[in-house]
Amino acid sequence: MTSPANKRPRVGSSTAKEPSSTILEPITPSILQNGEQIAELYQKATPYPHAVIDNFCIDGFLENILTELKHNSKVKFKETDLFRVYQSIDLGNLKDGSELAANMPNLMKLKNAIYSPQYRAFIENIAGLEAGSLTDEVDCAANCHTRGCHLLCHDDVIGTRKVSYIIYLTDATPEWTDSDGGRLELYEAIAEEDRFVPGALPVKTVLPAFNSMAYFVVEPGVSFHSVQEVFCDRPRLSIQGWYHTKEAPSQIENATLQRLKSTGKGENTEGSFQPIADETTSATAETNENETGAEPTFSSEDSKFLGEYINKAYLTEESLNEIRTRFEEESSVKLRHFLNDEWSSKIKVAFRRQDEKDKVGVNNPSLDYHVGINEKWKAVGPAHKQRFLQYQEGSVSALSAKKASSDDDVDVGEYLDHLKQNLFQSVEFGRWVGWLSSLGFPLGYRGRIRRFRPGLDYTVAHYGILTTNAVLDTTLCFCGGEGNQCSFDEETNELIGSDDDAIWESGDVGGFECYIEADDDDEGAEAEYDEEDDTQLLSVSASFNTLSLVYRDPGTMKFVKYVGSGAPSSRWDIALEYDVKTDDDDEHQLPLATTDEES
Repeated sequence: MTSPANKRPRVGSSTAKEPSSTILEPITPSILQNGEQIAELYQKATPYPHAVIDNFCIDGFLENILTELKHNSKVKFKETDLFRVYQSIDLGNLKDGSELAANMPNLMKLKNAIYSPQYRAFIENIAGLEAGSLTDEVDCAANCHTRGCHLLCHDDVIGTRKVSYIIYLTDATPEWTDSDGGRLELYEAIAEEDRFVPGALPVKTVLPAFNSMAYFVVEPGVSFHSVQEVFCDRPRLSIQGWYHTKEAPSQIENATLQRLKSTGKGENTEGSFQPIADETTSATAETNENETGAEPTFSSEDSKFLGEYINKAYLTEESLNEIRTRFEEESSVKLRHFLNDEWSSKIKVAFRRQDEKDKVGVNNPSLDYHVGINEKWKAVGPAHKQRFLQYQEGSVSALSAKKASSDDDVDVGEYLDHLKQNLFQSVEFGRWVGWLSSLGFPLGYRGRIRRFRPGLDYTVAHYGILTTNAVLDTTLCFCGGEGNQCSFDEETNELIGSDDDAIWESGDVGGFECYIEADDDDEGAEAEYDEEDDTQLLSVSASFNTLSLVYRDPGTMKFVKYVGSGAPSSRWDIALEYDVKTDDDDEHQLPLATTDEES
């Protein structure tokens, strides 16, 4: 399948006479005269009303603004789980008579034009709004998306915002193309429970063509959109802003930012816990534990079973004691080269083969949102919380039932499914991880097998993943690289190790799993957009054949940062949560500002 069509409503030429009002001088005259035509195209557009106006400003005007921005503005880098962007001038704070305004006369003309009473009335007309409903509040800024920058799915609903617009200042020549990325992505609203959520994949995209303006009405649970990662070395410059009304929209409780802070029905994306022991193993579990959650006894038989999968260095008494002590001190531990060579080499061959087939990674982004999706790997949403591919597990491991003629016939998902069902869901592993963490035999587990494709996939921190009890996050990660710890050269300020290992560990391409503290205050959902309001507790970089154990208390959220197109590979993982016995004390609480801990 191909990526969504780029066709969208367009109008605009520069053949009509000048408008009478000089304040609207920067805007191409014919735009204001074609309001009815624009309004008609806007209403017919899908997945929700929107339009793109070509040739928005008169010839040469935006080129002058570009020059002014380049010579007079400074940019500030901002990054959270939701976005990565360079923000520049806040036009709301750019006042007439200031030195900066004097140095940017064309930008001031544009701001005054688009927020004038005449143009606000025009926006009301082409957006189907009641006359006089938009206020004179100026809310816009110049933004710069460079290579790797992105903005994940949201609906733009904050406060009294009513209309969202973007004026594109990308290079006029050569023209911006699909391969440059940076498209505006629009999502269909899908009914779920008592509300609407965005689908996992966008259904329509808009190229950020120079001197065009895209706009749409901001509506809770409807105006879902995102900004695709920029794949090229040219900056995606724009002026982005909103028109406001006097009152917040109705049903604001359905806005994406409100939903990210909700723990109500339907917000949990993780599923329910299942018991580890089944009919064939429950007797063994009862023999070794007086009760679930009690201190387990790790036997030589357990060690023999686990040795079929796990690096035997993690099964010796000395290493077990060392890891246990580290975990008790830090509440997290990272075990590199976790699986034995037989299993890790098979998995590496399989995922490399799949990434090469799909042509993803290493700055080779796929322009097809459906890449890698098939009957076994399904796209998981909703996009305002997550997007990744999930392997569809069977009741019995496909690898156990399959008699492949060679490893070339085995999907990487089959290997991971076999490990999840036969290793991570076994009572032997339950006893191992229960003893290692001092948390006792797990009360239950839940989890899945995931693939995060470069240039496409992520998860977002949200209150729906908060648990009522503490859990032990157990994640086995696979990705490009050797899985070695990189050292840091203070003289060169660089990481030393294999190129792929260093790329992942730097965090520049995302793919790391980050733990942050949920806000206890009542500041509102807007705070989730401010990186300074998120208290980072722990960041675990993606690393080949590496198991991470993290004790997560009920007040902690987590997310996998968007995997950039420059990543060495997809991030593949088996991500499980074990429901564990909790004490009233804070013995295992994560300390602030913790980094990866090695065994």
